[in-house]
Amino acid sequence: MLITHATLVRWMPEPAIVPDTALCLQDGRIAAIGPSAELAARYPAEPRLDAAGLWLLPGLVCAHTHIYSAFARGMATPGEPPADFMAILRQLWWRLDRALGYDDIRCSALLVAADAIRHGVTTLFDHHASPTAIRFSLDVLAEALEQAGLRASLCYEVTDRGGPEEAEAGIAENVRFVERARARGGLLRGTMGLHASLTLSDATMRRVAEAERSLNCGYHVHVAEGEGEVRQSLQEHGVRVVERWSRLGVLGPRTIAAHCIHVDAEELAILADSRTRIVHNPRSNMNNGVGAADVPAMLRRHLPVGLGNDGFSQNMFQELQLADLLPRLVHRDPLATSGPEIVDLLLRHNPETASAAFGLPLGQIEIGAAADVILLRYAPPTPVTAGNLAWHILFGLDGSEVDTTIVAGRVLMRHGELQTLDAAANAAKGRELAAALWKRL
Repeated sequence: MLITHATLVRWMPEPAIVPDTALCLQDGRIAAIGPSAELAARYPAEPRLDAAGLWLLPGLVCAHTHIYSAFARGMATPGEPPADFMAILRQLWWRLDRALGYDDIRCSALLVAADAIRHGVTTLFDHHASPTAIRFSLDVLAEALEQAGLRASLCYEVTDRGGPEEAEAGIAENVRFVERARARGGLLRGTMGLHASLTLSDATMRRVAEAERSLNCGYHVHVAEGEGEVRQSLQEHGVRVVERWSRLGVLGPRTIAAHCIHVDAEELAILADSRTRIVHNPRSNMNNGVGAADVPAMLRRHLPVGLGNDGFSQNMFQELQLADLLPRLVHRDPLATSGPEIVDLLLRHNPETASAAFGLPLGQIEIGAAADVILLRYAPPTPVTAGNLAWHILFGLDGSEVDTTIVAGRVLMRHGELQTLDAAANAAKGRELAAALWKRL
């Protein structure tokens, strides 16, 4: 495919805006970049997609999500209103994930995939749990995401909250899927999922570590999301959460540590030394009332802080704006963040995480990079330059501008119309399944 007449918007290696640019996409990669007239003459036989001046950006990456949370939208939490984060887990999420069946898992993936495509998200890092439907649950997710055409890294949440048999089943599901994804290649990858320090014993972690060492796949884990997790770690293990994970060998450049809210300076140093990838989830943290990660302090230590949504909608532009505003509120300092360093969360650090996981350049517009690109309808009312691009991204884009989404050279949405999914049929099925799920709860 030859995309012509696009306004190329680059963030890496340096911000740049290049009008009337063309991209040639071949075999799932970007094969050529240049002026439209030049590439049109070089590739006369390629099918054309005229961008008509729309902004062209690399596809977005969501570095931490929970696909199954799609069925929580509009659902009242059973029982009394939860008073703290542990109550939220017990009353809502641990009841919801235990009620999931395979049809629910598949439908939730199709619903989230449509949401991602509409908002220009081309790669998802999902953290799954379905205690009564563990074996092959990642395959069910994978098949739905393959149908949609998205790129995804999947894992199953290992936890002791359901007993040793469920923990062993979770480990086995991760191992099976990592091996399957490696054998097949393509758009899917796997990693070792862990719930959190508060639900994992040292005995289970020894078995997990043995399995991970055989695969060298890294981990995807929640870290210090709530204060109760820190108290429990100190009481039962004598150390704070990050130090415990460090002692158990969980941290490292292949590991995603979601949240990292209740961490101190020594823990930040451990995370920095291990080059662990932190993922900030501001909407979820605000919703759960758990606090705010000290992203400015993390960035001062040059930690690779990415951005996720923790199961909220796949509108990563909304997540990005809150990532910019939240530290200013918490610190009561309008200079707590800078536009460029916050945009880095989404357009630099997330692509670095995805590139490491998939073994090819993602989230970049360069020759040889994955042909994951999006077109946006954005007609700014003020001038756009390389110098002020960050603030246009932060305050001009709200996720509604995505016109076209392409993954590995395949068009998943064109002019706002999904090409690979029947959104209306999936939504109708979702309403049916969600009603039954809520009744079971």
